[in-house]
Order: sequence, then structure tokens, then C-alpha cells
Amino acid sequence: MSDFSVLAEAVEKGNRKETVRLTQALLDAGTKPQVIIDEALVVGMSNIGEKFKNNQVFVPEVLIAARAMKEAMAMLEPLLVKAGIKPKYTAVIGTVQGDLHDIGKNLVAMMWKGANFGVVDLGTNVSPDKFVAAAKDNQANIVGLSALLTTTMPLMKTTVDALRGAGLKNVKVIIGGAPVTAEFAEEIGADAYGPDAATAVDIVKQLVGAV
Repeated sequence: MSDFSVLAEAVEKGNRKETVRLTQALLDAGTKPQVIIDEALVVGMSNIGEKFKNNQVFVPEVLIAARAMKEAMAMLEPLLVKAGIKPKYTAVIGTVQGDLHDIGKNLVAMMWKGANFGVVDLGTNVSPDKFVAAAKDNQANIVGLSALLTTTMPLMKTTVDALRGAGLKNVKVIIGGAPVTAEFAEEIGADAYGPDAATAVDIVKQLVGAV
């Protein structure tokens, strides 16, 4: 088993201590940070994401894996910045106004970072105006809207309308959350629906033409 495979497995199992140790070992061996991300961290999170989609694991296991990846990313991101390596695409993400749930959003944000997207996480209870301002300020390619409450789903449409009304017609909008459906995404004029974090990575890559 390669060093990359061992690290991917550590991420998948959520073994933070081993993830940090193996990441440092690869760095010490001269492996480039982006290669570690692509060949190990993303693989580990993709594996756990696939298991989640197939109901082989559940949210707690995915969160534990995401925390392990986050610790490795904390080591690698400063090195990428120092080397002048910037993500080609930028995504803004947040939970819509009136909704304070963030587990799914946090997972998607972590997976997007691992896929080499610059991610601006606005947190929860985000107003349409804040989404618009962040999309403009960061020249976003993607805006991700999350909602877990049926009562806050209408704010997704309000936000999509605000983005379009602000002239951000080239910004692709993806929505997700437990009560959200592909039909609802089409109804409100969003560009895509992400049923889970792993799929959301594939979708945004398609939306920006990175596949």
C-alpha cells in the first residue's frame, strides 16, 4: 500500500493523529502539498462520501473524517499560499437567512477546498445581500446555498433572484439540504442541486468546466 493510500485510509477512518503524522512525513519526503491533497486527502474524503451515499456510514463518520482532513489542510494551505498556488475557482457558501444548521454546509465546504476551490464560508443565517456582496467581492464562480428547514427554503429563491438581479448571471448557483430537491432547484432558477457533499464536488466541477 502506498503512502498516499495509507493517508487516504487515515482520513477515511477519521484518525486525526495519524493523518497529521502521515501528512508531515510526506512533506518531509519532499511531496508537494497539492499532490498530497489530490492523491490522498481528496481520495479519503471521496471514499467516505461514496459510503455515505450508499448508506454504509452516517453523518458522524463523515464529520470525523472531515475533521481529520481539516487538520491536514491546516498544515498544507499555508504552504500553498507561500508557493503562490491559488485555486483557479472560487465558491461562496452559506446557510440561508433564518436557518442555523451547518453540518452539511461544512462538509461541502471542506470537500470543495479539497478539490482545490477557494471557499468563502459565510456561515449560517446569511441574508441574500450578504451572498451578493460576497460573490462580487470574491469574484465567485459558484454560490452554494444550504437549508435544512422547509420554512427557510423560500429564502433560496430570494437569494437566487438577488444574485441574478445584481447582474451575476455567470455565477453558478447550487443548492442543497435535507428538504431540497432537484425539482425545487429548477423551480427557483438554481443551476444545480447537490444531494450530498461528495456529489456536490462533481457538480461544481462540471459547472465551471473543470472536468
